[in-house]
Amino acid sequence: MIRRQEVSMLGLWPRQRQRVYPKSSWLTTPKSTWPRYSKPGLSMRLLESKKGRSCFAFEHNEEYQQTQHKFLAAVESMEPNNIVVLLQTSPYHVDSLLQLSDACRFQEDQEMARDLVERALHSMECAFHPLFSLTSGTCRLDYRRPENRSFYLALYKQMTFLEKRGCPRTALEYCKLILSLEPDEDPLCMLLLVDHLALRARSYEYLIRLFQEWEAHRNLSQLPNFAFSVPLAYFLLSQQAELPEQELSSAREQASVLVQQALLMFPGVLMPLLEYCSVRPDAAVASHRFFGPDAEISQPPALSQLVSLYLGRSHFLWKEPATMSWLEENVRKVLQAVDAGDPAVEACESRRKVLYQRAPRNIHRHVVLSEIKEAVAALPPDVTTQSVLGFDPLPPLDTIYSYVRPEAQPRQPRKHHRPLLSLAVAKLHHGGGEAGRRRGRGSEPRPGPQQADAGRAGHDGQFPLPRPGGAAGGQPR
Repeated sequence: MIRRQEVSMLGLWPRQRQRVYPKSSWLTTPKSTWPRYSKPGLSMRLLESKKGRSCFAFEHNEEYQQTQHKFLAAVESMEPNNIVVLLQTSPYHVDSLLQLSDACRFQEDQEMARDLVERALHSMECAFHPLFSLTSGTCRLDYRRPENRSFYLALYKQMTFLEKRGCPRTALEYCKLILSLEPDEDPLCMLLLVDHLALRARSYEYLIRLFQEWEAHRNLSQLPNFAFSVPLAYFLLSQQAELPEQELSSAREQASVLVQQALLMFPGVLMPLLEYCSVRPDAAVASHRFFGPDAEISQPPALSQLVSLYLGRSHFLWKEPATMSWLEENVRKVLQAVDAGDPAVEACESRRKVLYQRAPRNIHRHVVLSEIKEAVAALPPDVTTQSVLGFDPLPPLDTIYSYVRPEAQPRQPRKHHRPLLSLAVAKLHHGGGEAGRRRGRGSEPRPGPQQADAGRAGHDGQFPLPRPGGAAGGQPR
C-alpha cells in the first residue's frame, strides 16, 4: 500500500511550495509543486530522413541506464514503495513515473496517477530533438526500441485520463498523435479506438474522411468497430438540422447501406448490442437463425475478441431511441435479404472463416491497455499466463536493444506474487464482478495456410496492414 504522506515526503506528491515555471510545453503544463527539473539523461536523436519522413529515437545516457537497471530491480521486488524510493533520487525517470501511476490508479488515487503521467510526459518532451514535431504527422518513432515505448504509453495513459474526465475532443487529438508516430504498424492498435473517440467528440466528418482515405489500403471495414461506427457517424450526421436537405438525405442513405453491410459481415454483434442497451428484440429477429445464438458462438476467437472490445467500449453510443429505430429498420432489411438468398450472405460467411485466424500481438497489447473486462476475459491463455508489466506490456518479439541489462544476481522466486498489472489482468480475466458477463470462447487456433488481408501480419503481427502494393497515407487532420 502506498501512503500519500510517504510519497509527499519524497517530493512526489504536491506540497505547498512556490516555484515558477515560466515556459509551458505542448503536452503538459509544468506545475509549481513538481520537483525542480534537471536533465535526467534522456535525449532524442534523428536516425534518418527520407521520403518526407523523419525517424527519431529516444536515448538513455549511462546515468539514465543505471537508473533504468535499478527500476527493473524495483519492479522485480514487487514492492511499489521501492519505486517511490528510486524517484526520490531520480524524480523524472519516465518508467518509474508510469509504473507508480498504475499502482496509484489501482488504489483509486486518480489525482496522483494523473500527476505522475503528466510529469513523465514533461520529462520526455524536454528531451525532444529540435526537429521533432508533434503536429507535422511526418515524425516516426519505432516501437521496437524500448526507449520509444515509454512515450507511446505515456500518451496513451494521458489520453485515457482525458476521456474519463469528459474531454473526448482532446483525447481524440492524443489518439491521432499516437497513430501518427507509426501509422503502418500501429503498435498500440489505435485503429480500434479512434472511431470511438471521434464519435464521442462528434467529429463525424473526420471519422468518415479517415475511413474513405484509408479503406483502400488498410481494410478498415474488416474491423467490427469501423464497420459499425462509420454508418453510425453518417446517421448522426444526418440528424444535424443545420445541413442542407440533400446532404442529410445522402448521409442517411449511406448510413443504411453501410450498417446493412456490417450486419451481414458481423451478425454476432446485434444480439449482444441489444442486450447491452437493454433492448428486447422482437420475435421475428430473436427467432431468426441468422442473428440467433449460433451467430455469436460460431465466430472465430479472434473475431469474438474484437467484438467484445467494441461492444464493451462503445455500446452506449447506440442507446438513443432514434438510433435504435434506424437500426431496427435496417435489421429487417437484412433479414429480407437473407431470406431471399442474397449471395452476399454466403460470401460474408466465407470471409469470416478465412479472416480472423489469429489476433496479432498489437491487438492483445491494446486489449491489455484498454482494461475492458469483456475483452480481457477473451484473451487467450498464452497472454493471461504471462507477466504483463505496466511500463512495457507485451513487448515486440523483434525488439531492437541499444543496451542490455547486466546479469542480475540469482534470486529466490517469491511465492504467490506477480507484478501489479499482471494481477489486475488476471482479476479482470477471471471475473472481477461483471467481467464474466460476456466472454470469448476457447483458445486461439493456429494461423491457417491462408492469411487474408485483415489477418496479414507484419514484424509484430500487426493488423490490419496494407494490401500488397498499397501505401499507407497520412491520416486526415
